[in-house]
Amino acid sequence: MDLTPRTAGESAGPAKKKRNWIAISFIVVALLAGGVVVTKFLTSAIDYYCNVDEVGVRSGCNGDRRIRVQGIVKQHSVKSVDGTTEFDMTYNTKSIHVVYQGDPGGIFQECIPVVAHGRLLNGTFESDRIEVKHSNQYIEKNKGRLAEANKEAVKCSSQAG
Repeated sequence: MDLTPRTAGESAGPAKKKRNWIAISFIVVALLAGGVVVTKFLTSAIDYYCNVDEVGVRSGCNGDRRIRVQGIVKQHSVKSVDGTTEFDMTYNTKSIHVVYQGDPGGIFQECIPVVAHGRLLNGTFESDRIEVKHSNQYIEKNKGRLAEANKEAVKCSSQAG
């Protein structure tokens, strides 16, 4: 075993360069993987907001992604079936059948504006979340939609009887 000191020209250059490339490669792969994860997360976190009459018509309001659909709960359409709640939502004379997993509870009822979150599958909107219009935050953000929804709700209520 040779224990004599090395001179400047005999440094361990090739081994150090190899370690640098391994470290750089690892960092690049980690950044790419992180970018893919963040991109997938952000694209899946965006739910398009659509009215019932825009489903299947407006770009982003189709069945290949998760969306939020706003409409009025149609009178005499609410029924509970095997732990699910089924009802029809209407908006601008268009209607869509909604199946919600569970009981919406709270102030959910016929002839009120609601927003259902979910996916359109085979012509039925399968929802896993229902929002009922009742907060000032909803009113501030959606004044135009709310005015239209309230007109629809008045029409629905006046058809009772």
